[in-house]
Amino acid sequence: LQSFSILDSMNPSNKGELSGDLKNAIMEAFEKVSLKESNKTLSRAPWILCKRALGRSFGHARKDGSLILYLCHFRYAWCWICGLFSFGLLDEDERSYLHKKKFCLRFMKQFKSSKIQTAVFGFLLIFIGGVLGFKAFYEYTWVDALYMTVITITTVGFGEVHPMSASEKIYTSVLIVSSIFIVGYSIKVVSEYLLSQTNIGNLRPKKVQEKIDKLSGHVIVCGYGRNGMQATQKLEAYNKSYVVVEQSEEIVERLYEHNQLAVLGNANDDEVLIKAGVERASSLISALPSDADNLFVVLSARQINKDLKIISRATEETSYKKLKLAGADNVILPDKIGGDHMASLVVVPDLVEFLDNLTVSGDQDSYYVEQVPFDKVCPDGRAQQIRELDLRKKTGCSIIGYKSRSGEYIVNPEADLILEPGSKLILIGRPDQIENLKQHYRV
Repeated sequence: LQSFSILDSMNPSNKGELSGDLKNAIMEAFEKVSLKESNKTLSRAPWILCKRALGRSFGHARKDGSLILYLCHFRYAWCWICGLFSFGLLDEDERSYLHKKKFCLRFMKQFKSSKIQTAVFGFLLIFIGGVLGFKAFYEYTWVDALYMTVITITTVGFGEVHPMSASEKIYTSVLIVSSIFIVGYSIKVVSEYLLSQTNIGNLRPKKVQEKIDKLSGHVIVCGYGRNGMQATQKLEAYNKSYVVVEQSEEIVERLYEHNQLAVLGNANDDEVLIKAGVERASSLISALPSDADNLFVVLSARQINKDLKIISRATEETSYKKLKLAGADNVILPDKIGGDHMASLVVVPDLVEFLDNLTVSGDQDSYYVEQVPFDKVCPDGRAQQIRELDLRKKTGCSIIGYKSRSGEYIVNPEADLILEPGSKLILIGRPDQIENLKQHYRV
């Protein structure tokens, strides 16, 4: 059924119909397979059908995808012939009617899952067991046994048919306790499925999408694996709004539960990126495990937003140049960085530990590094020397770097260096000093 839906969507002009020659060949092959044959023949029936149908209409297979579509449909139907025997005996019009009913297909697919099957089986077991128990053990009539089972399972509290003996009370008590769990589980599973097929179950994604549509200058994180999760934690530490793009429904639901903004879908799809607000975003982090997927994301994002800052993850060093050519501003190789870091801990351990403390959040004995743009330290727009700012006295932070408007970096700049519009200062300080910096310059 899944293959039928996929192939049908790939070939919309087909509309699930077979060409005349293919239809006649397949129906003729189907009629030649007797359902009364032995199990051995029945197990080989799908392959007999394939062989005969292909032998009759192989010339059309290249031109018309309907043959493969029908065979996929029949293969799945045959797998169900033990449990849904009548489905294989329906005529062509009835099978076509079932295919066109999307809800029926989804329900059959969902019924195969363990949850629905367990819920239905458990409910029928407790219901039939209750009726047979009252009938066999206590000689109730069928109507009385059905009535007692219904009021017991539903716990509505109506009166009994007649005063109960001690054994009847024990049996009824066990039936009540069992039905509470089984019926409750059945209602939960069925309700979840019904809500997932209606607009009621989509209220939370719609509310999240409304919030995303209001964002501007946010960060899009594609992929919520180890790298993506670490990126979001860092963004939260800096109170930076972000949207996660993830194709795992389970992960997206978990993000919703933690009030995080997320979009369910493949980040390679332009529509998914647009839903995440790529046109209004300031940055995009592509942390997908596949370099090919990251490449597609970079290409799509760069095409939609020319001014977007794109940071991509890469596994292979050969992908570095390709991602840069595709439009990535920065390409990160986690494996290479991890190896260099471990080797540095052997060569210069004290220096590496000091640098590690620069990225730790929340520890009072750690150090923060912060960047401040020109328009924050010089709100009037007038160029000043670093000496005139007197940042050390005002905030306690020390200037360790300077980035010019052209992108050139200067480490440990001189005090007489004149700041130019569009430049940035890089400062280091303890958490309380960085906090003074943010409050003083409203960073």
